[in-house]
Amino acid sequence: MFTTADIDTVAGGDVYGNDLQKIGSVGQIYLDNDTDRPEWVTVKTGLFGTKETFVPLADATISDGNVHVPYGKEKVKDAPRIDADGALSPTEEDELYAYYGVGERGELDSGSGHTDTLTAGTEGTGVAGTEESDRSSGVVGHDTSGPTTDEAMTRSEEQLRVGTRTEESGRARLRKYVVTEQQTRSVPVSHEEVTIEREPITEANAPAATDGPTISEEEHEVVLHAEKPVVEKEVTPIERIKLGTETVQEERTVTEDVRKEQVELDDDTGKSTSR
Repeated sequence: MFTTADIDTVAGGDVYGNDLQKIGSVGQIYLDNDTDRPEWVTVKTGLFGTKETFVPLADATISDGNVHVPYGKEKVKDAPRIDADGALSPTEEDELYAYYGVGERGELDSGSGHTDTLTAGTEGTGVAGTEESDRSSGVVGHDTSGPTTDEAMTRSEEQLRVGTRTEESGRARLRKYVVTEQQTRSVPVSHEEVTIEREPITEANAPAATDGPTISEEEHEVVLHAEKPVVEKEVTPIERIKLGTETVQEERTVTEDVRKEQVELDDDTGKSTSR
């Protein structure tokens, strides 16, 4: 069982779910007004821990300065959104109990009735915010909005922390396909043509000329040759092509709303000053 003595133990710790997965960091501890027993813990979630979600401490355990609750991360993240402003109304408390299925307040606190509000401890430190504990520590200030504090209030503001993350923006594919085109080349070719050559009868060719009949019919032929173009194709590697990437640096402007607290001085003279 989570007790008041455990508050300092979990200061600065984390909250883990039933699957041992971290849900977020410990925010504030809310105490029962009647019993001063810790009833709720707020879990800081979100990108920079800017959201706080309520989780009951009825079945919570402590290990190594961390709080372990019997709920999963998604269960806690989807809990009703209630402002962690120092007090829980009965309606808000009943809504949370109904969501987590842990029963009404009266079923958990034997001998005590329904609690009207819960008192928040100091954020991140686990210090119980009851008037009795404040008086014992010598606190002189008093917060008229609810809990007793010391002589000063804390002003906080949200600050932007801008970073980058790498994610897939698209894909590029390299593919090849076959196209057919016509190419024209010129090649020289030769062929034989018939010519008639006449030569006079001489002593050298007279025997051949007078060999055979004196008057007769005769045929003589020659074989003609011609060159024709011949086409052959062969596959030749031309070049290697591959995909690469290069990093291009550019500036992006990020705009986001941030909240900050302002302090206003209001005294009995009717004058008010904002800082």
